[in-house]
Amino acid sequence: MPFLRTSLLSAEPAGVLKSLDELFALAHAMEQEAAKRYDALAEEMRGQGKDDLADVFAKLAAAEREHVDSVTRWSQSRRGKNPDSALVRWEAPETLDPEAAAQVRTSRLMTPYRALAMAVRNEERAFAFWSYLAAYSDDADVKKASEAMAKEELGHVATLRKERRRAYHHEHDRSSADTSTPRPPQIDAKRLELRLVAQLGDIEQRLTGPAAVRTRDMRQQTIEMAAAAAGLGSFPASMEQKDPLEIAEALVDGYLDGADRSSDAAHLESLQHLAERAISRLAWLRSLAPN
Repeated sequence: MPFLRTSLLSAEPAGVLKSLDELFALAHAMEQEAAKRYDALAEEMRGQGKDDLADVFAKLAAAEREHVDSVTRWSQSRRGKNPDSALVRWEAPETLDPEAAAQVRTSRLMTPYRALAMAVRNEERAFAFWSYLAAYSDDADVKKASEAMAKEELGHVATLRKERRRAYHHEHDRSSADTSTPRPPQIDAKRLELRLVAQLGDIEQRLTGPAAVRTRDMRQQTIEMAAAAAGLGSFPASMEQKDPLEIAEALVDGYLDGADRSSDAAHLESLQHLAERAISRLAWLRSLAPN
């Protein structure tokens, strides 16, 4: 089984990068393409009179253009020149899922929340791509730079997930909730992490090769995260019965929510670190899901 496949990537990358120049060229091309596609969606939504969606996609396009500029500055710093598009040797992965983009154009049910959910998956796809290249590169500089790109994409995922949650709360009026319904029993993040430890052990038994090794490492990391997560968060006890993907996603949101509310610097740093690792884990689990 390949190291990272999809759900997140529609296919394994077509090769490995041989140099930093190739890496910067590819990263630049991917970010440019994402900006172009978000711009096109913004224009189309504006033409349909869906200004709220147009605003979301315009902001996403602007963020991608900032990423383009960031890659350019990085290339200038490391290589003394701008990225060269002629060095892109093979087709990059889709930066925007074509099916999702088509749904944006045609669905009457599309909302800012759903648009941002699509953007989250796009950034997770980019994370999976750079993680794959980091794992398989034979060049130390390329490996390190690919790891840096993957880490950067994780930051984008965290930012977009926060925006997605805000959009969700905006679309669902909390005041309409039935406050007479008793709150179900709650558990902390440690309990969910330990449940995930057991599930990752089961997953590891079904895998071979690099995927099994990666899952074993992820399981050990989850044990460490459980120790750090004692007393954090509040989740319905029924969440323990969910599948690994649902648990992993709930933990990501729990850590990000906690970080948003934290006013203590040390506590905030701990939650942000947990969130980063949880996002990486979620992307990995999604990469294992059957297409």
